[in-house]
Amino acid sequence: MKSLWSDADAASYIRRYAKQGVNEDVALRVYTTQLLGGDPRLVIHGGGNTSVKTRMNDITGRSLKVLCVKGSGWDMGNIEPPGLPAVRLAPLQELVSLDALSDEDMVNVQRGNLLDSTSPNPSVETLLHAFLPHKFIDHTHSNAVLALTDQPDGAEICRDLYGDRAALVPYIMPGFALAKKAQEVQGQYPDCEGLILLKHGVFSFGVSAKEAYTRMIRLVGMAEKEIAKSKQKPLAQVRLPKKLMKPSEIAPVLRGLCALHDEDGELEKRFVMTFRTDTKIKKYVSARELERFSQVGNVTPDHSIRIKPVPLIVPAPNAADPAGFGKGAAAAMVGFRIRYRSYFENNNGKSPVKKIRLDDSPRVILVPGVGLFGVGSDAKSAHIAADLAETTIDVTTNAEVVGRFDSISKYDQFEIEYWSLEQAKLSKGAEKPLARQVAVVTGAGGTIGRAIAAAFKAQGAEVALLDRDAKAVTAAAAAVGGLAVTADVIDSKSVDAAFRQVVEAFGGVDIVVSNAGAAWQGRMDEVEDKVLRESFELNFFAHQNVAKRAVQVMRQQGTGGVLLFNTTKQAVNPGPGFGPYGLPKAATMALMRQYAVEFGGDGIRSNAVNADRIKSGLLTDAMVKIRAKARGVSEAAYMRGNLLNREVTAEDVAQAFVNLALAEKSTGAILTVDGGNIAAALR
Repeated sequence: MKSLWSDADAASYIRRYAKQGVNEDVALRVYTTQLLGGDPRLVIHGGGNTSVKTRMNDITGRSLKVLCVKGSGWDMGNIEPPGLPAVRLAPLQELVSLDALSDEDMVNVQRGNLLDSTSPNPSVETLLHAFLPHKFIDHTHSNAVLALTDQPDGAEICRDLYGDRAALVPYIMPGFALAKKAQEVQGQYPDCEGLILLKHGVFSFGVSAKEAYTRMIRLVGMAEKEIAKSKQKPLAQVRLPKKLMKPSEIAPVLRGLCALHDEDGELEKRFVMTFRTDTKIKKYVSARELERFSQVGNVTPDHSIRIKPVPLIVPAPNAADPAGFGKGAAAAMVGFRIRYRSYFENNNGKSPVKKIRLDDSPRVILVPGVGLFGVGSDAKSAHIAADLAETTIDVTTNAEVVGRFDSISKYDQFEIEYWSLEQAKLSKGAEKPLARQVAVVTGAGGTIGRAIAAAFKAQGAEVALLDRDAKAVTAAAAAVGGLAVTADVIDSKSVDAAFRQVVEAFGGVDIVVSNAGAAWQGRMDEVEDKVLRESFELNFFAHQNVAKRAVQVMRQQGTGGVLLFNTTKQAVNPGPGFGPYGLPKAATMALMRQYAVEFGGDGIRSNAVNADRIKSGLLTDAMVKIRAKARGVSEAAYMRGNLLNREVTAEDVAQAFVNLALAEKSTGAILTVDGGNIAAALR
C-alpha cells in the first residue's frame, strides 16, 4: 500500500475550507480521511473513523478544546467538515476515571457536549479517540491487518510482526470498556505508532494529519508484506456439474426463498438482490472447505449488522436439473433459518439485555461455481451486502494463506448484531408502499414511460427502465434514479436479454408496466397490410413478449406479481382513422384479461389503464393541432374535451398505474384516465 499524501493537495484543502470558516486542523482531517475512505481495502460503507483534537469557539466566543470526530452516517470516502462534529473534549476525558458507563449514558454525554446540537451523533468509538493523547487519530478495518488478526494465534502473529511499533488490544466490544482498555495499552507503550485491535482493525496516530496517515499506510503495508511472504496455497475446489444454471435463472428462485411470510403463509416482505462474480469469487464459493471458513463469522464485527454473522450456502445449480436445485436451495434456506433462530435463542439467553429477534433471511448467498448474491431491503443495501461479501472473500482468502481464518465468538457476534447503537445506524421510518419491489417499465424513454417510472420510484420501488432508444432511456434512468436497459420489445430475444439484466441487478421482477406503443393511422379500407402488421407487432405482440417473460420470473419467485398494460380508449371507443392503432390495443385488452384468468392462482394480477389525449410521443403538438382542427375546436379545448374540462397529464396516467399496483385484490380491471368520456366507458 502506497501513501497518497500530496503537499499540494493538502494545501488546496486548507485554502478551500478556509473560505468556509473551517480551521486548518479540520481541513487536513477531511483530506486524510477521504484518502483512507477512498480505498475499500481500508474501509467500506461507513466503517472506520477518524478524529482531530483542536480548538473552536463556543457561542460566547470562548476558545475550547474540542474533538472533531467522524459522525454516524457519514462515509470516510466523501466526508465533509459537517461529518466531523465537534465535541467538548474535557468532559469526555473526565469519563476515563469511571469504572463503567452504559451505552445510553455514553451517547447522552457525547451528544450533550456537542458544540452544535444539530450535528450527527459522534462515532460510537468517540471515547477511544478522546482518551488517547494524540492530536490526529485514524481507525480503519484494513483487509490485510484483519487477515493477520483473524487467526487463532493472531496475537502472536501481530506481536512478532509489529513489536513495539503497534501495541495489541484484545477484542472488546466497542464502547466505554474498549476505550478504557485502549488507553491502558497505549499508556504501556507510549511511543507506539498505533494499536492493533485484534479481530477488529487498526488505529494509528500522530501529531499531524500526515504523520497519522503515513503511519496507517506503513502498518497496513507491513501486514501486506507478511501475507505475501506466506506460501500461496490455492483453495481446493469441489467438483461442479458440467453445466451450471445462469444467474438470471437462479436469482428468482433464491429471491422467492428469501421472502418473509406470516404465520398464515401470507407474504409480508420481499427482498432485493444483486449478483456478483469474478475469478476470485468463483474460487471462494467453490472451495472444498467453504462450509468451514464461511460459517465461522465475519471478518470484522460491524459487518454483522449488515450481513448477519454468516452467509447462506446453496447447492451448485446443475443446469440439467433446475428442479433439483430449487429443492436443494429450499432445504438450505430452511436450515439457515433454523440455525439463525437457534443462534438467537442461545445467545439471547446469555445477554443481560433481552433482544427482539430480527428477521431470519440471509443477506449474502453463496452459489458454488457461479458467484454470490447480496440481499437487502433495497438495491442500496443489497449492494452494500455484496461489497461486504467481497471484502470477506479477500480477508478470508488471505487469512487461509497465512493460517486458518478465525472470528470472534458467536456470543460476541450476537452482541454486535443486536447492539442498539449499531442498529440505530440502519433504522428507518415506515417503508413506502412499494418498497422491496422491482418494477419494469417499457417505453420508458418517452414522456409517459418516464412519468410512470418516476411515480413507482417515488413509492419505493426499484425501477428498471426499458426502451430501444439508448440515449433517451439513459437520460430517463438518470433523472428517475433507476436502471437503464436498452431493449426492443418487438424482439423476444431482446426482451429475454433485458429481463436477464434486470434479474441480475435486482434479483427478480414484481411489477411490469407494459407501456411501449406507437400510433399508426389510416382508414381500414385504405391501410396497407404492412402498416397494420407493424402496429400489431408493437401494440400487441410486444406486450405479449414482455408479459410472457415477466410471468416466467414471477412464477419462479412464487411471491405473486402485477402485470399492467397501457391500452387506450381506442380499444373501447374507436375513432375514425385510428383503426391501425385501436385494433391491436383492443387485442391487448383481451390479452390482459387472459393473463388475469390464467395466472390469478399464482397470485399474479393483471390490469390495464385506458388513457386518452395525453401529450407525449404518441400525441405530439403537431397531432394535437391536426385533431383539434378536425373537430373545429382550439388546441386547448381539444385537450380539455372531457366531462371534467381538465387536461389529463402523463403524471395522472402514472398515478393510475401506481394505484393498480397497490390494489392487491383487483385483477382483470381497467382504470380509465381521460377526464370523463362516457363514449369510452366500459359496459
